Amino acid sequence: MLQTAFDTEPSLDAKEERDIYLSAFRFMLLARVLDDKLAALYRAGKIHGGVFLGRGQEALSTAVGISLREGDVFAPLIRDAAGRLAFGESVLDSVRTHMGSPHGPMRGRDGNVHRGRPREGLLPMISHLGAMISVVNGILLARRFQKKSGTVGAACIGEGATSTGAFHEALNQAAVEKLPLVLVIADNQYAYSTPKSRQFACDSLARKAPGYGVGVQTVDGTDLSECLKAAGAAISRARTGGGPQLIVANLLRLCGHGEHDVADYVDPKLMNSSLGRDCVKAAEEFLARRHWLDASQAAGLREDIVHEIEAAVAQAQREPAPDPFAEEWRAIASEHLCEGQPEHRRI
Repeated sequence: MLQTAFDTEPSLDAKEERDIYLSAFRFMLLARVLDDKLAALYRAGKIHGGVFLGRGQEALSTAVGISLREGDVFAPLIRDAAGRLAFGESVLDSVRTHMGSPHGPMRGRDGNVHRGRPREGLLPMISHLGAMISVVNGILLARRFQKKSGTVGAACIGEGATSTGAFHEALNQAAVEKLPLVLVIADNQYAYSTPKSRQFACDSLARKAPGYGVGVQTVDGTDLSECLKAAGAAISRARTGGGPQLIVANLLRLCGHGEHDVADYVDPKLMNSSLGRDCVKAAEEFLARRHWLDASQAAGLREDIVHEIEAAVAQAQREPAPDPFAEEWRAIASEHLCEGQPEHRRI
């Protein structure tokens, strides 16, 4: 996690601004290359279950993860590899979970997208994403009861999740309780294959915010600069008592719902519109125009990232698969409550 300071300082000097953008771009590129590697492993039969890529959503995702601080709570969605990495997840945690290693954070027990380290603020995802908002609310309320302040909870969903009752109930609760919640909606035009015209009738999800009494920003989700500024500002307002904040980012999923999906339902006009812009390429071009990253440096960065990912994959492949006969089938976090366990033991 790197505090962006877009929200906390009157202005940034040139070096600080450069460092923020370069760090953000590295997380975007790391997520893209990692996604490509996981897709290749899936096609080779090395990964069981599904693989869901964040291609096209890296700018928004990175902006949220990098703007949070240690002690904050992050509930990422299925395509938030970049945000996870920016928030502190290691490449090895991601690879281990995808490949079912018992040494991963979920010990090989769960689907590869349902991973996290709750005690460090990174929440494992519930597939029905609207439900994650209330989970973050609960943590924020618990901290209030414990007289803890100064932390923020960010929950990320897609536009399809706004159709759920859980979305309404949780956002309403957050507004009434004035919780420091930042709710980020990646409006990627399709809830799996359902176009957003079949999800809601309003012309923009930002119109929902006034009805709940929450602040709102609409951003171009393909523009790293817009995303960084919006995430930083929303998180700052929530942290300083401004109540829940909503960010609606317009973008397009540049792949299928998962690697099993060819996405032939996507309107080609959308792919050729500004929504279909590749945010990673756009960010690299932005850095080049600022003379912060040239082609040689970008190639070197990519090479370093490839080596990091290949090393993580090699390590995970050397690790044995989980042994179901040796596994103790109880919730990891509650093992200390089981009969025969020492009272002081914690997992």
